Amino acid sequence: MTLAGFKFDNSYARDLEGFYVPWKGAEVPAPRMVRFNGALATELGLDAGALDGDEGAAIFAGHAAPEGAEPLAMAYAGHQFGGFSPQLGDGRALLLGEVIDSAGKRRDIHLKGSGRTPFSRGGDGKAVLGPVLREYIIGEAMHALGVPTTRALSAVTTGEQVMRQDGPEPGAVLARVASSHLRVGTFQFFAARGETERLRQLADYAIARHYPELASQPDRYLGLLKAVRDRQAVLIARWMQLGFVHGVMNTDNMTISGETIDYGPCAFIDGYDPATVFSSIDSQGRYAYGNQPKIAQWNLARLAETLLDLINPDDSDDAVRQAGEAINRFPLAYERAWLSGMRAKLGLVREEPEDMELATGLLAVLETQAADYTRVFRSLGRAANGDVAPTRALFANPAGFDLWLPMWQARLAREDGNAEGRAAAMDRVNPVYIPRNHMVEAALKSATEGNLVPFERLLEVLADPFTERQGLEVFALGAPSDFGPYTTFCGT
Repeated sequence: MTLAGFKFDNSYARDLEGFYVPWKGAEVPAPRMVRFNGALATELGLDAGALDGDEGAAIFAGHAAPEGAEPLAMAYAGHQFGGFSPQLGDGRALLLGEVIDSAGKRRDIHLKGSGRTPFSRGGDGKAVLGPVLREYIIGEAMHALGVPTTRALSAVTTGEQVMRQDGPEPGAVLARVASSHLRVGTFQFFAARGETERLRQLADYAIARHYPELASQPDRYLGLLKAVRDRQAVLIARWMQLGFVHGVMNTDNMTISGETIDYGPCAFIDGYDPATVFSSIDSQGRYAYGNQPKIAQWNLARLAETLLDLINPDDSDDAVRQAGEAINRFPLAYERAWLSGMRAKLGLVREEPEDMELATGLLAVLETQAADYTRVFRSLGRAANGDVAPTRALFANPAGFDLWLPMWQARLAREDGNAEGRAAAMDRVNPVYIPRNHMVEAALKSATEGNLVPFERLLEVLADPFTERQGLEVFALGAPSDFGPYTTFCGT
């Protein structure tokens, strides 16, 4: 199939033979475009008009490959909830190919839910509409919030019914875009097999693709570990600053590029509680909101293990020492990124030693009240201008906030600049609108019943999360009291 606009340059297929299985998507009876991201398609240099229809639906369902595509299922391993699986791989997904976007950046186009592959491990390889639209909306919301992330290019229904726990559901495929789909688990796959030369080939490919400044350095493999560490520190800090819970931080869900990937049982907190867990299968709270930085460091330690023979092939003790030092600096890198973001959220530009205590002090107050994280921080822009009543109103008992407030006000008094400019800067980093769990669930329920209007409306609101707009007040509110405890589920 030929479509103007696809200009593939498939480096993974070309340079990493043996790291994947060439494969085709399953035949589907009636692919139909449900949602197409025309703006992203244009950014990728694709013909948005030609793809937003039946021909595009056939391609993005995996039903028909465009000219130049080399669809393949990628091999990888991974620690899942702490237990190691030496072979996972794309069990229901295909890398369609790579394109060079309008900014000259290489981007993967990847299909999720396109049928069984040799890595399927007994699964059906399919996806269903609700979770596909969930990943679409959360990924696009994260992009608008300024978080490095995979993005949704399209959501396509397949015309078939797929059996799930609650019965048959409409089959669907998500087309997503990423800087790459290299994962910690990709390295683990070859390390578990003792294939050092393939690990070297993979590391060199990752460096060339994501960290080319390291290519000529003699310690480039240690440099790769440090570079991934630093990007992950920034990424996890952004999650924490926004109240985002990924829910399934397995090593096969940690990218080498530093992008968020795989929006399965993810959600955003309403009331602040570091112990928040949404995933139905995370009974031990391994991936709770407050644990995410520690889990990121643990995952990076698993990456470090795969690189030891490359860091120093002649002295394993020295390799362990160097890798250990790099991993042990993750908390400092994370703290630096987190505190920088929290200063911005609190209206601070200068750095003072007490800033960490000021930021954590507010979080402690929020936790005692389970106050709405997003709404409190958004209201601080007005409080910085002297109007503290809206913030106080967000606490059932504002006594703790009243104790914290003078410390913050004294700190603001030591800042340069006018209050209005400070408030505007705060509003640029403290969103009004996030994907509120009750709004997401309502939109997905409606969409699976055939009404996409709430889904489209929510997408529209979340595309501009920092600008408060009249008539959208309901999108800024937390869940109603009758919404109850929120539970999310893995898998599509």
